[in-house]
Amino acid sequence: MKLLKQWPLLSVAISASLLSGCFDSTSDKPVSQASTTEATQDRIKLAMLLPPRSGLTPLSDDAFKLSRWSTAETLVILDQAGNLAPALATKWEQISPTEWRFELRPNVQFHDHSPFNAKAVVNSLQVAAKATPKPRILDGMNLTIKADGEHAVIVTSSKPDPLLAQRLTSPQLSILSPNAYQANGVINPITAGTGPFVLTAVNGTSSATLNRFNDYWGEKAQASGIDVNFVPDGIARAAALRTDNADIVEAIPVSQAPLLDPSLVHEVPMPRTNTLYLNTRYGVMKDPAVRAAVREAINREQIVNNVYEKRADIAQGLLGPALPWAAKLRQPVEHTVAPADPKGITITLATFTDRTELPEVAVYLAQQLNKAGFTVKQDVREYSQIESDALAGKFDAFILSRATVLDSGDPVAYMYSDFSCKGSFNIAQLCQPEIDQALQVAGSLPAGLERQKAIMAAENLILASDAAIPMLHERVIQGESKRVVGAIRDPRERTLIDSHTYIKNVK
Repeated sequence: MKLLKQWPLLSVAISASLLSGCFDSTSDKPVSQASTTEATQDRIKLAMLLPPRSGLTPLSDDAFKLSRWSTAETLVILDQAGNLAPALATKWEQISPTEWRFELRPNVQFHDHSPFNAKAVVNSLQVAAKATPKPRILDGMNLTIKADGEHAVIVTSSKPDPLLAQRLTSPQLSILSPNAYQANGVINPITAGTGPFVLTAVNGTSSATLNRFNDYWGEKAQASGIDVNFVPDGIARAAALRTDNADIVEAIPVSQAPLLDPSLVHEVPMPRTNTLYLNTRYGVMKDPAVRAAVREAINREQIVNNVYEKRADIAQGLLGPALPWAAKLRQPVEHTVAPADPKGITITLATFTDRTELPEVAVYLAQQLNKAGFTVKQDVREYSQIESDALAGKFDAFILSRATVLDSGDPVAYMYSDFSCKGSFNIAQLCQPEIDQALQVAGSLPAGLERQKAIMAAENLILASDAAIPMLHERVIQGESKRVVGAIRDPRERTLIDSHTYIKNVK
């Protein structure tokens, strides 16, 4: 077997009150705290940053919620070292340059009690492979999947892919019950996964309910369930932790961390880079000299110190300290175009409110660019309202907090998605044949030093284009109440609660 790898929307007082009603619930409807103290004693109350964007379909970023709740599972997963580990598949092998065989775990059933078998796996993976658009982990990939008897599948790529098994660790390739896939193309994940928690209800973009799945193939969950509340406002999330209305809180804003009990705040360096994307196809940023002027105007240290209160790392490249090999292999970037004199050029700088720090980053960037001679207009909205415009190239500059190894544990997929001519998340509208070629070389190599060197060569070309200007590498700041035990601090943001996470009595 081969192993491969501050824009508050509500007052704190009002938010805390609302959260109390939403979290203390063992049913689909909010009920009063007093009536449910005993009933919810061993349920985990979770405050999440982003609401579902696509109805929790596994083919979107919503898949990572299903993964973090331990309700949907993949054939294989990545361990802490980034190596492949078994999940719904127990064994795997590469049987030809384009074919991989996965042996399926026995005695697994879906939450709707339908059988887990090769037919179900083929169905899930074929839907993903044929989707339009495809999950980003499959950008540039053509896969076929077929059953090999009742308890194995063979996954074939149209071209050799040394990291095909790593791709299958992406939560966007979770295996769901055949009943989840509806005739109209909608995928409904309710009671459709295989994990220790079963998703029983979703209340739009406000909340979700999960209960322990007693027929889970592995260790049964210690907690009886999870009550999820989606809280885009960072101040409200911090208030939920401070007032014991949440046991686990995603993405505590750096401005709120000093206001909390230090024992409740946990920092983890993560593969997430705060990057300024410049539009290389439309508008004034088509000119490399103008992009160079933007690069020279940015003061990263000021942003890290003032916005992130030094709870971030100044970026030297796209890949940060969560990938320690990157800094060792990085070569100096050769910028061949001299910066232009902006002479009052007007540009539109955009970002979104869902990550609390980004609007403040936009304020500092606007000041820095104005000082350099640009005239800056800002466009700041919720992510769901601005994503399509960003992907359509309607802004000169866009600030994005971007995970760099979210899907496969390897940054090639992220680089291809964001910087190749056919990338599905190419906000910079970048298309340079030499970059595509460098990414193809990196993607063709097996995991190891040579692949890492090729990745850094591609990064060097991307940085030289000034299409993306990395500013800082974020650290995840996760809040955990004194009641919670075993919350997972995952730099990849794939896992958060598992079978071993539970609530203890604190007097």
